[in-house]
Amino acid sequence: MWLRLTLLGVVSGVMASLVVLAFRAAIALGQFLLLPQGARGGYPDLDPWLRLLLPVAGGLLLGLIFDRLRAKHREVGVVHVLHHLHTPGKACLPATNLFTQLGGAVTAIVTGHAVDTEGPAVHIGAASASQLGRRLRVSAEEDHILAASGAAAAIAAAFNTPLAGVVFVVEVLRVRYEVSRFLPIIVASVVGAVISRLLLQADPILSVPPLDLNNHWELPNLILLGLTIGVLAIGFISWCEAIAVRTRTWSNRLSFTLAGLVTGILALWTPEIMGSSYATLDRLLAGKEGLGLGLVLALTLTKLAATGTAVGLRVPGGLIGPTLFIGGAAGSAFGMLFDMLGPMDTASPAFYATVGMAAMMGASLRAPLAALIALLELTGNPNVILPGMLAVATADITNQLAIGRESVFEILLRSRGSGSG
Repeated sequence: MWLRLTLLGVVSGVMASLVVLAFRAAIALGQFLLLPQGARGGYPDLDPWLRLLLPVAGGLLLGLIFDRLRAKHREVGVVHVLHHLHTPGKACLPATNLFTQLGGAVTAIVTGHAVDTEGPAVHIGAASASQLGRRLRVSAEEDHILAASGAAAAIAAAFNTPLAGVVFVVEVLRVRYEVSRFLPIIVASVVGAVISRLLLQADPILSVPPLDLNNHWELPNLILLGLTIGVLAIGFISWCEAIAVRTRTWSNRLSFTLAGLVTGILALWTPEIMGSSYATLDRLLAGKEGLGLGLVLALTLTKLAATGTAVGLRVPGGLIGPTLFIGGAAGSAFGMLFDMLGPMDTASPAFYATVGMAAMMGASLRAPLAALIALLELTGNPNVILPGMLAVATADITNQLAIGRESVFEILLRSRGSGSG
């Protein structure tokens, strides 16, 4: 059985990565056709009235469509996959929900909602692999392994991080580790990363330079950064939960339109928060000029508010990318402050942005090891591991003390049964 599952893992990795890359291409095409300067970074060039109306119109359109769907066909995202993997005897991930996720996420992201591609990609990858299993009439246990394989391949293809894709399945999707069960998942993740590199010429979503600490006297700075990121993660998760609980009975057209209105109003001041925001995050990680302390702080808070509102109101997009953005912006702000106020030379704001990005992802998703491995794979720099561990562990401990061991996805699953994420 293990050999059969391993071969299916290869096929699952191919299917999942190709579908995810096609999903990303659809978003890029939509942004290229709609935005002034193409797929990345075009939202700030929109007129203010368009920045306000575009997410509102997109939310209303999506809400009208979702309200016409049966309730079980509206379940999307990581929350949906998590529910599937932990429901005994559950049938394969439905194809209808796969298409709901595809169309919903493309529309939400292209129209500027502050959500990302990675949460939907996990659902799309897992569902495509699960549909393969349905055609081959595999058992429920084998279906879960194939779904986990597709999810790992999706993360690997998105970030070019095959090992982080495997660990994501363990920490976020809570798939119990066994050697025989995980061989297909490992193979699928490798295949996903290889196909991504072949088709995208090793051009991942984020480009992170190999940066280092200037000296070990900066380690207390990293503890302070971790504490602050932990508080931000607490605020983000609590905001998502509060909105999800209070609006669970609202119609989708009301929820999605309100989410678009919140994003549109905030985007009048910080248009960089619209969509996935990876172009701005790339600038933070590269340490490029033009992003001052005031703007970076505003980006941190407005992205947190916009994404938390969208996720709580069930917009069919993901939150993994926004957590990276929030952590990266907060880390960059800390780096600027340390540079201005510190008594000695400190590492660049780009270094603190890189570490903050991993700390926020680890604390929000309750996946510290996946965040650290992603940090290592993205930078290709083992010297970043020690400062990364310090910040990630501090942020995670802070979050655990306040909220407990549940991730944002598990809290959302408990709050509303299933939905986007």
